[in-house]
Formats: sequence, structure tokens, C-alpha cells
Amino acid sequence: MYKSWWKILGSVIVIYTTVAGLLLGVPHLPILNETIRNLYFHVPMWFAMLTLFSISVFYSIKHLLTGDQADDLRAVESVNVGVVFSLLGLVTGSLWAKYTWGQYWSFDVKQNFTAVAILLYFAYLILRNAIDEEQKRAKISAIYNIFAFPMMIVLILVLPRLSDSLHPGNGGNPGFNKYDLDERMRMVLYPAFIGWSIIGYWIYTIRFRIRSIENQQNS
Repeated sequence: MYKSWWKILGSVIVIYTTVAGLLLGVPHLPILNETIRNLYFHVPMWFAMLTLFSISVFYSIKHLLTGDQADDLRAVESVNVGVVFSLLGLVTGSLWAKYTWGQYWSFDVKQNFTAVAILLYFAYLILRNAIDEEQKRAKISAIYNIFAFPMMIVLILVLPRLSDSLHPGNGGNPGFNKYDLDERMRMVLYPAFIGWSIIGYWIYTIRFRIRSIENQQNS
């Protein structure tokens, strides 16, 4: 129980933010209306993704320094979970776009660059599967991961801000802090960042333990 406190905390936060996100009042803004509730789910998915990809690049660097295969395993499993959250972020964003922009995919610069960033990590997973020799695979994929992470940051957080975009906070379009993001929403949104990141980390640790056991059995 003592060691699982953070798992309980993450579960409680996610349950709270899900229920509160669906039931608590929200500002009635033009165009957005009730779809603004998607903010509680869409943005935390990206936050969890960034957390997991940050963990991954940390262990990739650590693997290059130590050569520990466990660090390589941690890197790839955090990417596996991070990719799932990136897809959830893309799907929730597309659904939101349908109700606010009129179509699921409008080829907005933010959508396009985000898709490219996700493909970078799919390429990382494909690269790993293409190399049979364990140590070579770990080293090459670690190097790739170290370069992919800053490229992902640039694609998602930097380049969209330099171009015209429908997405809030990009291309001169004001972010939600400029809108009426009242205290009711902050009481749900900010905990959601923490809760979903904890859940993502929890899933990653489970996958890492499973893969570690499988490797021990196969060795």
C-alpha cells in the first residue's frame, strides 16, 4: 500500500477530472460551446506523451553512457506508451476539430506537424524491429531517439507558432489563457495533467516489468 500511493493518487485524479470534466460548468464561448470540455482530455494526452518521451530520451542517453540493456528496454517501453497517448491526443484533437473547424482534418499546420512528430516515433519502433543484433539495435535506436526528441519538440511546440494556424496559441491565434478559462476549468485541467502523466508512467512500468520477465525467460 505504501509503495502504491502514487498509483492510487493517479487513479483518483483521473476519475475526478473525468467526472468533473463532464459535469461541472464551463464558460459558454462562441463556436466552442460545450466542446471546450475536450480540453480536459485532449491537452493532458499531449502532456502525458511529453512526459513519457522525456523518460525515453533520458534512458537512451543513460544507455549510451552505461551500456545497460535495462535502460534500452526502459527507453523503448516508454516510447510504446507515449505513442499510444500521442494517438489519443490526435484523435481527441480531430474530434474537436470536427465540431469547431467543420472537419476532422483540415491540414492545419499544427495537425500536420503533430502527425509528422508521431511518425518520427513510429520510425523509431520500425528501426528497432529492423535490427536483429541486440547491442547494435540498442545503440542505434538510442542515438535516433536522442535526435528525435528535440525534433518532436520543434515540430509540436515551435514551428506551429511561426505559421498561421486555427489552433489556439499558434500563429497569432490566442491560447485558452486569453479566453475565459475560469477557475472551475483550472481546478480540473491542471490536476488532469498530473493524473494522466501518472497513469502513463504506471502503464510504462508494467510494460517494462513484463518485458524484463520475458527476456529473462528467453535468455
